[in-house]
Amino acid sequence: MALALTEIERVKTISKEDFYNNYVKKQKPVVVEQLTSDWPAYDKWHLNYIKEVAGNKIVPLYDDRPVSHKDGFNEAHAEMKMADYIDLLQSKPTNYRIFLYNLMKEVPALKEDFKWPDIGLKLVKQLPMLFFGGENSKVFMHYDIDYSNILHFHFHGKKRCMLFAPDQTPYLYKVPHALISREDIDFDEPDFEKWPALKKAKGLVTDLNHGEMLYMPEGYWHYMKYVTPGFSMSLRAFPTSVTNLSKAAYNVFIMRHFDNVMRKWKGQKWIEYKNQKAIENTHKYQ
Repeated sequence: MALALTEIERVKTISKEDFYNNYVKKQKPVVVEQLTSDWPAYDKWHLNYIKEVAGNKIVPLYDDRPVSHKDGFNEAHAEMKMADYIDLLQSKPTNYRIFLYNLMKEVPALKEDFKWPDIGLKLVKQLPMLFFGGENSKVFMHYDIDYSNILHFHFHGKKRCMLFAPDQTPYLYKVPHALISREDIDFDEPDFEKWPALKKAKGLVTDLNHGEMLYMPEGYWHYMKYVTPGFSMSLRAFPTSVTNLSKAAYNVFIMRHFDNVMRKWKGQKWIEYKNQKAIENTHKYQ
């Protein structure tokens, strides 16, 4: 038995009005296949180009180890020169990923390679973050702290994106005081005996190819798997819902700091308590 997943709707191109009315207002994901076709990045953004322009930069790396009380919020697990990291990506599968990295600050020339799309969202005009991953590396199931509307662009190869709407949260074993589901769930081949609530979850899936853009609405859960080595860029717009704005403010100003205090005070027992509560809270309503 597999998860109940439906393919995300795809369009080749889309007008600003159609995108806003049919997807943003309805908070419905969509893949736009040719949004980047007139960007310099469409031809240039491959791993060897990044190695050429940013090879000497020291980059933060993350792997898929379980969360520990010793880790700070989004604290990197290792560092490496970008050139060495790209050599690693192209030589063999690796769990090492680059997550939320502001490469354009380090290499301003990259800013000339993309265009801010006029697509009906008021995008936050800070420098975009980049994400890199090796073959079969995974980004655990989570949603974003700020409840942004996200335009997620993929380059070089293929990336599988699995989404769940916020109303599916009761089935996803959400860890309390966190933005993640249980990290020991394999969303590619879930164990339904261990995680029976997942049988009720209804999700969406797509394989993003080079240059394609996935729109992820506010508060959507997402799990990413790099089918091949590659990298992605996210552009963001603040939540349009007042409710989601208040949730974002709570996450940023209260929840994150409370969780850090509890990690320091209780140590690994706090992590274990939260993981147990994820099961209890989920099974309580099934």
